[in-house]
Amino acid sequence: MQLGGEVIGVIPESLYKKEVAHQHLTKLEIVQNMHQRKALMFELSHACIALPGGIGTFEELFEAFTWSQLGLHHKPCGLLNTNGYYNPLLASIQHMVTNGFLPQQHAQQLVSHHQIEPLLQILLNTNPTFDEKWWEEKPQ
Repeated sequence: MQLGGEVIGVIPESLYKKEVAHQHLTKLEIVQNMHQRKALMFELSHACIALPGGIGTFEELFEAFTWSQLGLHHKPCGLLNTNGYYNPLLASIQHMVTNGFLPQQHAQQLVSHHQIEPLLQILLNTNPTFDEKWWEEKPQ
């Protein structure tokens, strides 16, 4: 915002009433609940970037990443890996690949960088498409 950008906040009414909302945004959308919050944030976004955060951040990230894997959207997903915050998560994702629970091509769709500018450039050049079936048929 200090550089002239727009920031749209989306907050559930319950948190707004607790005075948690940032009051100096370009626009603040107040919704009824967290489900509406996530839906509106997703609708307004061009990409999903998770900054270091807690369990809610993980939940929102993985919902967007899962929807991408299922082909429900084609918006890139990224991690701002400040001070290596997401290194354990990235290792867990690679563990999923190693154990056959996530194809490598899908894991590579979750991009990360420790600085925002390079991360934004990577996301601008990312086209997350999953053409192949991501699961294998079990023999009968």
